[in-house]
Amino acid sequence: MPNATALARHVVLVSIDALRPAFFQDERWPAPTLQQFASEGVFARQVRSVFPALTYPAHTTIVTGARPARHGVFHNRPFEPLVASGEWLWSASNIRVPTLWDAVRAHGGTTASISWPVTVGAAIDWNIPDIWSEKDERTVALVRAHATPPGIIEELERNACGPLRDENFAVNRLTREDRVGAIGAYLFERFQPSLLMMHLISTDHIQHETGRDNPKTRRAVGAADRAVGQVLEVVERVGKRDCTAFVVTGDHGSADVHTRLAPNVWLRQAGLLGVSDWRAVFFASGGSAFLRARDDNPEYACEAKAVIDGLPRAVRALFRVVERAELDDEGADPDSAFALVASPGIAFTEARTGEALRAATGAAHGYDPDEPEMLTGFIGSGAGFRKGAVAPRMRLESVAPVVAHLLGLKFDAPDGVLLPGFFVK
Repeated sequence: MPNATALARHVVLVSIDALRPAFFQDERWPAPTLQQFASEGVFARQVRSVFPALTYPAHTTIVTGARPARHGVFHNRPFEPLVASGEWLWSASNIRVPTLWDAVRAHGGTTASISWPVTVGAAIDWNIPDIWSEKDERTVALVRAHATPPGIIEELERNACGPLRDENFAVNRLTREDRVGAIGAYLFERFQPSLLMMHLISTDHIQHETGRDNPKTRRAVGAADRAVGQVLEVVERVGKRDCTAFVVTGDHGSADVHTRLAPNVWLRQAGLLGVSDWRAVFFASGGSAFLRARDDNPEYACEAKAVIDGLPRAVRALFRVVERAELDDEGADPDSAFALVASPGIAFTEARTGEALRAATGAAHGYDPDEPEMLTGFIGSGAGFRKGAVAPRMRLESVAPVVAHLLGLKFDAPDGVLLPGFFVK
């Protein structure tokens, strides 16, 4: 993809799920590759995610420069008011605006992707998409069925990562990161794509299980760093370091939780939500819950709001109501009448029976992106980056303009802005 305006011939875009700025700013975390990148290049001390601060909306923002209301991926999952199928928004057909991989292809370049959300069926040259089963262990079978081109998984198993099994590639296995790193290294060496995208997920899953700070979280950070290091080593070995840029970002942070809150219990008690019928239901994930009214009926939404307004003051203190005007201002889910955002330590569940308040452990996200623990990070290293530039704060919408500028792409990131001080020219 020769381009006189490009600062880099190759960009490796790495997303570390639930990346916290401390991972690369505090040497007590086992992330020497990330810390090397930060010392040699540029970084942002804080990156504001989207609302809600969830994986799929955030990753779609990273590759579009658009907020959820514009790009179309409002949540991780499709809205299913009565029975959840267990599916997530895996398909790239959910994205309503141009992506970085579209722009690279339009400019004659090639792309590769490993475990990037919302990429099933995407126009990516070598695509190992993010897809799995919540009901049984069929992660590898689903990935194999949807990877493109046909036979790419078998090629990777022969030459890069060895046999992929659910035991070593499920989303909650740290061994997955070693294989993602090996796959990324092989794809770069074999095909030298203009844009290589990698999503490292264990840092998020482990924090969900165990909380923010503990030995297993540190092991997950180390595993993610090793994966990035594998690609860096290949880039150096094949003599491409001077023309390759690494862009490392997170999608959101994480917050420890002690209590789960089930607002659908209140709607059920008020007669708005039944087993086979519904007038209003909260679409919940982590730190937020979005109120959907059947047929967008404003009367149903008002009834649900009255239920919330009628709660005891002490219960109301566990969350705040986000009105429609604020959702519009955030570029959030346009199909919800209002939302609830939890206070620190509280996370929502979609449960409809039992107690509305229940004990919880682990960590969650999906909160207001301005909550300090929701902030993530950004690092740029290699071709095109000016050493030593530090941004106190940036927005996730501005990652796509960085990648486009490095590759010299004509790309409209409708909600992002390019930060020119990051670059050598």
